[in-house]
Amino acid sequence: MIPSWQTGIVTKVEQATPNTRRYWIQLPEAEKFDFKPGQFVTLDLPIHEQRNKRWRSYSIASMPDGSNVIELVIVALDGGVGSNYIFNEVKEGHQFTLRGPQGVFVMPEIIDRDLYMICTGTGIAPFRSMAHYIKTHNIPHKDIHLIFGTRTSKDLLYHDEMKELEKTLPGFTYHATLSREEWQGRTGYVHDIYEQLSAAKNPAYFMLCGWRAMTDEARDRILKHGYTSKDVHVEIYG
Repeated sequence: MIPSWQTGIVTKVEQATPNTRRYWIQLPEAEKFDFKPGQFVTLDLPIHEQRNKRWRSYSIASMPDGSNVIELVIVALDGGVGSNYIFNEVKEGHQFTLRGPQGVFVMPEIIDRDLYMICTGTGIAPFRSMAHYIKTHNIPHKDIHLIFGTRTSKDLLYHDEMKELEKTLPGFTYHATLSREEWQGRTGYVHDIYEQLSAAKNPAYFMLCGWRAMTDEARDRILKHGYTSKDVHVEIYG
């Protein structure tokens, strides 16, 4: 059943990177907002007369914590009518009409294989939710690799938080790589990392979230690497 529309009130806005902001949204019509880590909500924005052309969907970046507040992380896109409206018009106290949770991009019920979370840009949002949920609820798991690619260090989202989670969540490793800047960490694209890590071809789940160019290439590489389509789960942005 498709969830009904409800009101969301922006309680906090924070600039995360030069072109990305974090938005905390309270849903006052619900005592708590239940969702599965990895799911998304859809905002109905006043940007078009036709209703379905006003809808923009964003993965929930926070984990379900029993409250009625969620966090979204949104990037300003060149020519993006929806994100331009959000960045120019939405401040604390702003009210959205939104629907959710929706989506099937959720972690396996039983994490009995190595789990690769592969993302670029704001595609890290659902994986942040999953990783914190796994830690908080002490969910049994095999090795987890969060592989996050951006262009430069100023584009890194939740970087310090993921480094800290690496110390406190057993079996969790955070791999950040930059494609257009030399730094103390890895450089290049995400593909080299998961191919090296999975060279032994141990049983694994691969979850991909980001722009279509990345997810298409990753899916092709993973299948050529010897895994099957059942091992790969994709969420596409744009």
